[in-house]
Amino acid sequence: MLASNGKPFSFDKSEINPARKKQSVKHTVLDVIIFLLTSLGYIIQAVYYTLFGKPKKDLNGELALVTGGGGGLGRLLALRLTKLGAKVIVWDINQAGIDETVKIVKSLGGFCKGYKVDISNKEQVYKFADLMREEVGDVSLLFNNAGVVSGRALLDTPDQLIERSFNVNILAHFWTTKAFLPSMLERDHGHIITIASLAGHVGISKLVDYCSSKFAAVGFDEALRIELEYMGANGVFTTVICPFFIQATGMFDDVNSRWVPTLDSNDVADQIIEAVQKNEKYIIVPGYLRAMLAVKWIFPWGCNSGFLRRIVPDATPQHVVTPVQTPKGLQMNGTAHPLDQASSDNNNVKSSPLLVHRLSTGERVL
Repeated sequence: MLASNGKPFSFDKSEINPARKKQSVKHTVLDVIIFLLTSLGYIIQAVYYTLFGKPKKDLNGELALVTGGGGGLGRLLALRLTKLGAKVIVWDINQAGIDETVKIVKSLGGFCKGYKVDISNKEQVYKFADLMREEVGDVSLLFNNAGVVSGRALLDTPDQLIERSFNVNILAHFWTTKAFLPSMLERDHGHIITIASLAGHVGISKLVDYCSSKFAAVGFDEALRIELEYMGANGVFTTVICPFFIQATGMFDDVNSRWVPTLDSNDVADQIIEAVQKNEKYIIVPGYLRAMLAVKWIFPWGCNSGFLRRIVPDATPQHVVTPVQTPKGLQMNGTAHPLDQASSDNNNVKSSPLLVHRLSTGERVL
């Protein structure tokens, strides 16, 4: 680059305005001081809430959408919301489950409508979101609860089941949030609840696709919350729920868990509703496992791995797969491994006896 005199342009650091540089340093120091004082305020507030309790907001009159509400944890959430005076909408792929939830809620004197929606299909999500707005109104409580799990070792998981895990467990959160967040922002009133998992913080064998999707769900909630804060949407909240294995939800009912007992689904539902009422940012269930997550990045990997392999020796013990590489290809128990029988793109699932496609209408667990 040439200067006006035709000579090469050079930048002289001495030309920097000393006053501007000094002002920049002052702003940085002031910013740090403000941050520390604000942080101290939040810490004092947290201590106060711990000692004296946090106020609860009233859910009476709110319109709540619960995905996967046709059974399991989703149904339990619907019942608790009804008792608190909220109107409830349930989405599910199981029509019989939807009908049962609607029947139970109405028997309690509550308002409930159900729609058969495949939340992995964004066109369906947007279509039924529009229909709901016309028939019922704007959603103010969005419970992204539905989920699926394949429960297989990575190499035993057909491609379409991996895609299904991500489509339901995380991508669907984008579609539902994009469908209902605009009205929340317009009214500066709403709450988005992400039912993630402790598997969104730690890895577990045979749950590679599941853990990956739940890690994404935890990140989705945190990034969305930061974005809402930048937008100044003070009346729109987000909460992420990260429970350990939950009993009687149709997923991991036979899990081999040690040291930490599996959770009662009713207790988890109670804690979720309480977290929403208190506008909690996130909850770990059980709470004492927060200490485990806090030290995850402090101890060597061998310590973390040893702990995780002992606390959850096998997430799906009834599906034992021990393939062995032989000159004839992968074999298991002396016969050809189903992965060798499948098509080259690992999508031929019809002939594979190992395939387990377990859909939960009330996703819960680790």
